[in-house]
Amino acid sequence: IGDTTPRDCGDYLSEFRHCKSLWNRFHHYYAYGTIPSCHQWKEDYNNCKEWEKHKTLKAKDALQMSERNRVEEQRKFTPVWTMRQGPPSDWHVPLTQEKPQDP
Repeated sequence: IGDTTPRDCGDYLSEFRHCKSLWNRFHHYYAYGTIPSCHQWKEDYNNCKEWEKHKTLKAKDALQMSERNRVEEQRKFTPVWTMRQGPPSDWHVPLTQEKPQDP
């Protein structure tokens, strides 16, 4: 981070508000069986404001670490489908025609 934050401080506040919303809490409880923890979004917002106002290194380092952790967490999930290396051999066949069955 140079003299700016990785995201606009309003983005952190928006994420925090979304996290605390009744709809998100209900959805998260339904999907995962727990209520989401929104603490990190609030902390990131506070660090962002601290960095914008006072340029403290502690706030800058905390914000950088939080963003790195968020990226690392996203990398843990593997894709559902395998990526193909090229188009299918019959890509040119119109969709209305029957494709030949593989033996």
